[in-house]
Amino acid sequence: MNVLYRGCGTRRSNMYDVVIRNAKVVLETGIIESEIGIKDGVIAELSEHISEQGVKEFDAKGQYVFPGAVDVHVHLNEPGRAFWEGFETGSSMFAAGGTTTFVDMPLNGIPSTITEKDLFNKAKLGEEKSIVDFGLWGGLVPGNLQELAGLSKAGCLGFKAFLSPTGNKEFESVGDKDLIEGMDRIAELGKVLALHAESGPMTTFLTEKMKNEHRYSYDDYLASRPIEAEVEAVERAIHFAKITGCPLHFVHISSVAAVSKIEQAKAQGMNISLETCPHYLLFSHEALVDKKNLAKCAPPLRKKEDHLHLRQAMKEGRIDFLTSDHSPCAAELKDASTYSIFDAWGGINGGGVTLLGALQFALEENIDFSHVVNWTAKHPAERFGLSHQKGSIEEGKDADLVFVSLQPHEVTLENMYAKHPLSLYTNERFDARIEAVLASGVNVFSRESGPIQSRTGKWLTA
Repeated sequence: MNVLYRGCGTRRSNMYDVVIRNAKVVLETGIIESEIGIKDGVIAELSEHISEQGVKEFDAKGQYVFPGAVDVHVHLNEPGRAFWEGFETGSSMFAAGGTTTFVDMPLNGIPSTITEKDLFNKAKLGEEKSIVDFGLWGGLVPGNLQELAGLSKAGCLGFKAFLSPTGNKEFESVGDKDLIEGMDRIAELGKVLALHAESGPMTTFLTEKMKNEHRYSYDDYLASRPIEAEVEAVERAIHFAKITGCPLHFVHISSVAAVSKIEQAKAQGMNISLETCPHYLLFSHEALVDKKNLAKCAPPLRKKEDHLHLRQAMKEGRIDFLTSDHSPCAAELKDASTYSIFDAWGGINGGGVTLLGALQFALEENIDFSHVVNWTAKHPAERFGLSHQKGSIEEGKDADLVFVSLQPHEVTLENMYAKHPLSLYTNERFDARIEAVLASGVNVFSRESGPIQSRTGKWLTA
């Protein structure tokens, strides 16, 4: 790998475990020339010159060092569907993409994470197999109100619910009664509710209409999940939050119209955040027409004009942060020769490109890299109670560090490291690449070697 390291022989008591030399360290306030000393997995010193040696030393000359990405929206499908993606392959893919902390959604495993027992069982698998640290979401589904307190006490970082059909019988969407009662309970527990905000009545009606009329084009799929469905669901949830006081987080927002509704609620002092995903910033509906089912997601990729409006909103700082919404499946479930656009699996296999996508957007829009830190690390860590140890390069925080060079990178089946690497991103080119990754000071990825099974990740609770 381009980040060279050397052992320093016999260890002395005043030596650091790792010293990083000649780094362009990217902070949320700007870029500084600095060296980093790491001791016991933690950043012990950040200064212009470190006199002590390290047992290992990395020369980062010509490269940028970012804090590890904190991706709070991924689906790893274990237990029950590890053949789609489990903790072992998923965490390897995250590490290769510069994500050193992820938070796994309560679906699409079997069982879903909707009880305290389910949470502990999933955490055990993660601690055995993941090479990076992780947190877990709990689920809000019909009939599990009595489980929310146990999930909260056990340490889930928040709760997730769907306002439109999930396509997953193990994790059903909530109706209005379950939603408002769940929000009331979650507010009492002091947690955040994350919402997939699309109107179930609208999307169900339009999907059935398209199928009844034998309309199966990619344009028809886009029309079946219009921006109006996203806006209606966002508005309804905000009204419920006004009554219950429940903090909300809106996932994978795809339209400026929805962003505006959320901004209005924030201006009224409501506790609300929102994310979008790199695929909404980097691709428009034309990618669905070109790449077919590989580009299917919900909400869908938007028309070019709407896509450009979302990019502008991101550029203006109107969106809090980015997540991958990594939603993998067995490759055959995306096969356009077998499944229509309505029946194919509706998720993007993209957990390895959260940081690369943010960097690409910043480079295309001439945005300072400090904003990339906020989008991919600092803001998500703050929102979900992880900022005491994650999200930025500071003394006392975990040494989760990503070495980046401004060299071209092409995503291939070989370097994505997912269980099923075929993706919307396959053969896409980026103007930056990940050279190496440290998780708590341990090397978990290098471009030459790939993911390195050198540690097991910690379960992070709140």
